[in-house]
Amino acid sequence: MGFVLQPSFTLVAFSSFVDALRLAADEGDRSRPVRCQWEVLSPDLAPIRASCGVEVTPTLRLDEAGSHDIVVVVGGLISGGRRIDARLIKFLKRCAQQRVPLAGVCTGSFILARAGLLDGYRACVSWFHYREFTREFPRHEVTSSPLFVTDRDRITCAGGTSVTHLAAHLIERQVGKAESRKALRILIEKAPLPSATPQPAGTETAQNVWVRRALLLLERNVDSRMSVADMAAELKIGVRQLERVFRAELGVSPATYARQLRLRHAHQLLLETGRAVSDVAAEAGFADAAHFTRRYRSAYGVTPTQARKATR
Repeated sequence: MGFVLQPSFTLVAFSSFVDALRLAADEGDRSRPVRCQWEVLSPDLAPIRASCGVEVTPTLRLDEAGSHDIVVVVGGLISGGRRIDARLIKFLKRCAQQRVPLAGVCTGSFILARAGLLDGYRACVSWFHYREFTREFPRHEVTSSPLFVTDRDRITCAGGTSVTHLAAHLIERQVGKAESRKALRILIEKAPLPSATPQPAGTETAQNVWVRRALLLLERNVDSRMSVADMAAELKIGVRQLERVFRAELGVSPATYARQLRLRHAHQLLLETGRAVSDVAAEAGFADAAHFTRRYRSAYGVTPTQARKATR
């Protein structure tokens, strides 16, 4: 396997993948690359800094890379611009022409999409980056419900600890089930999670699968006033059933939870940005600034303007 690390890459998305390979590659814990081998690929051999500050030194230049069974692009912070090294794009396109499966983990999916390598493919991104992805690539078919998606020779994964389960899936497919289970057992994971396992929501941890899917749907549409009927239709579940499981799991109705979520989103925007209150209200899906101010004061005891002044 070849790993391509982007500047400010997410360390856990890389380390959990490599550790799963390491544990599956040898007997016991000797870590010899017997059954699995991996390289860190780069246009040059300069160290690559992760978002946490740790640096990884590549082991092979892109122009020296031979054949790989899979090439994994590990993304990270996406706010630093959209420029991609032309040498990397050339390498990835060559891999695609040679039918080498390409995987994008964490925001590696953005890299593949910017290189034109997700056109016509279904992709998976984290719920946290769903809106950014759909804004930049409105024509792409994308989901933030499962942990990862395999569509022919493209694999995309939400990132975080879900990468461990993607690694286990690939190890089982390429090496064997026993090696996959061994790696998970040592990493203290109970069992491999299938790709369709819903991603954990960003604000709540729910056991009921319908509630978890509803939470993800609300996270993705935090800037709109999605009705309970629209939610139920999207999830293909009855309105009464959705109301019932929501109250049983979270103690509130879907409508109440959605309003609380939009208020939390607006609160974060107020404290972390300098945007006008009216813009914050629109971004969080409120009809107007006056309606937002009433809801905000009821929830936090102060007006949005007062809340902002108190933090300065």
